[in-house]
Amino acid sequence: MNDFQLKDIQLAQIVKSDGKYDLTIFSPESIDRIENSITQKGNKFFIPCLKRKKDIQVKPEEIVRQLMLDKLINDYGYSADLLEVEYVVTFGREKKFADIIILNKKDKTSVYCVVEIKKHKAKDGKEQLKSYTNATGAPLAIWTNGVEINYYERLDPNYFEPLTNIPKATETIDDVKNEKFTYLDLMINDRLTEERKSLKDLIQEMEDEVLANAGVDVFEEIFKLIFTKLYDEIQSSDDRVNIESQFKIIKKQNPDLTEKQILQKIDKDDFRTLEFRSRGDAHHTKEVINALYGKAKNKWNGIFEQGEPLRITDENHLQICVGFLQNVKLFNSNLQVIDEAFEYLVNKSAKGEKGQYFTPRNVIDMCVYMMNPQPNEYMIDTACGSCGFTVHTLFNVWQKLVNQGKAQFANFSNQRLTNEQRDYVTKVFGIDFDEKSVRVARTLNMIAGDGRTNVLHLNTLDYTRWEEKLKDSSWAKTYLDGYYRLLDLAVNRQYPKDFNFDIVMANPPFAGDIKDGRLISNYEVAFDGKGKKVNRISRDILFIERNLDFLKPGGRMAIVLPQGRFNNTSDEKIRNFIMEKARLIAVVGLDGNTFKPHTGTKTSVLFVQKWDDTINPKVDDYEVFMAVSECTGKDNSGLEIYETYENGERKLDEHNHLIQKHDLKEIADAFEKWAKEQKLSFWK
Repeated sequence: MNDFQLKDIQLAQIVKSDGKYDLTIFSPESIDRIENSITQKGNKFFIPCLKRKKDIQVKPEEIVRQLMLDKLINDYGYSADLLEVEYVVTFGREKKFADIIILNKKDKTSVYCVVEIKKHKAKDGKEQLKSYTNATGAPLAIWTNGVEINYYERLDPNYFEPLTNIPKATETIDDVKNEKFTYLDLMINDRLTEERKSLKDLIQEMEDEVLANAGVDVFEEIFKLIFTKLYDEIQSSDDRVNIESQFKIIKKQNPDLTEKQILQKIDKDDFRTLEFRSRGDAHHTKEVINALYGKAKNKWNGIFEQGEPLRITDENHLQICVGFLQNVKLFNSNLQVIDEAFEYLVNKSAKGEKGQYFTPRNVIDMCVYMMNPQPNEYMIDTACGSCGFTVHTLFNVWQKLVNQGKAQFANFSNQRLTNEQRDYVTKVFGIDFDEKSVRVARTLNMIAGDGRTNVLHLNTLDYTRWEEKLKDSSWAKTYLDGYYRLLDLAVNRQYPKDFNFDIVMANPPFAGDIKDGRLISNYEVAFDGKGKKVNRISRDILFIERNLDFLKPGGRMAIVLPQGRFNNTSDEKIRNFIMEKARLIAVVGLDGNTFKPHTGTKTSVLFVQKWDDTINPKVDDYEVFMAVSECTGKDNSGLEIYETYENGERKLDEHNHLIQKHDLKEIADAFEKWAKEQKLSFWK
């Protein structure tokens, strides 16, 4: 602090020096007011407290408190006589102090809202906030550290429902709950942007608050709620188009405005009111959400049985869960918001045992870009998980259809598809053996693909038993159309071993061995040079051969493999097998953090093109593109690394989402240049 002169004082510098606070939630006007009120006495700086009417030494927590007081007075209209600072809360013989409280304006004696300003994590701060709120009997509560801000209504001592906001001085709680809320409001108030949170964070809070003791399958019930909210958002897709159109006009006229300021200038009167909202009455909330869930099931068949209900039967529980999700904008430029939540929800232990983890979206983008799919080509992911490869292939080709053949990294907007874009949906396929993953994948594909999808619940490796699935009427009802479209691409429909796909992209499971002799006997790599079958074989090795079977001559593959497959002397046989079948195009090494926190296994992506007499004639000597990623976007703990400005503030893209820091786009761009120089058939 002593290094600053009064004229140079900036609240952001002081606050960030502590490392626990920030000023993200406060307006520039509010920050200016507080900055301009600072005085210097000797080597110390002071702020006049807006309530206590005396000078308080400048410290990070005090700055946030004064900004919060300023917000309550100037933004919410609460007069200073309704506010108290360091309010005594009694717990038996122990006394504690709430940072700020708002008194009930009717009697000015009972507590209406408790505000806690803490540098510790939201989970710990919220527990303290709950204890203060219960002790005072306040119906409302706020927790903030200047970066995040959470609003809650206390339904009873055990349950706190998240709110969009607290009422202004002239409003009631029901006014806040029942106000018209449109897609424009959702864009302006998106919790993930405002609070710099992930959907996974909110789901974990929901589990802690309600679902852990609700006696329900957490995956199923949160999946249903996300499924329902996605339906509600997509019903407002026309509004999204309108907003984007108005945004461009206002931006051109007012280039200095922030995105939020531009959005606030757009008139929302003609926009549809979103239905996925918590109402003042919990029973009414339940009726509305159940009706919306029913409509979603009708639109996207085969995800849930028509008779499958929402099983969160306690109305307060449901109201709280809706409150957590209602201000989250699920659609973003690449569906990563939803995908990271589903990755958390899917039974990770079951997937982990098989070494199968969802592929990060930036790795997917790199692979799709390098494979350069075209509108006339068929693509499949043989271990699709949440279907990142299939969805991003759709995005890539859709952009080419509107951008004259040039696509950037994946970009999605829930707008109406053209006929050409809609037709391409049926050329993209996904297969997975995990039923939960398949339902997630089908959901994302149906949403992106306007209700159509070729995602199938099958065991890719055990293709000789696929026909047995037809005997299961429930399976056939959901998957039969897509299955028949898959067989249309088989060389022999009665024996679906070889196919005519142009592109295969996959991140197969790479832990655990296959020991089933019947299954192993279907694969060439399972036999040694003398024709003797091995007793066990790594799952990912079988996937290499199986994926090559899916490709037609000249077809190309991108596959994520453990680094050992490229280095181990014991794997020379599989390397020779690959190069006998296909040209080795590229190897991109991924850093060890790529799949953290689930696994630190070092991986690389292998790119090959099957030999073909016309477009890829077999040769013995050729160049191979080699690259190593030094940053795939995660730190040593598996947490995402984001692009920041010089002052440390995180950058946002044109969709108002955080930008993950990585070098994979540079690698993809370098590959494109190299591929064109090499005159590869798919980059000519």
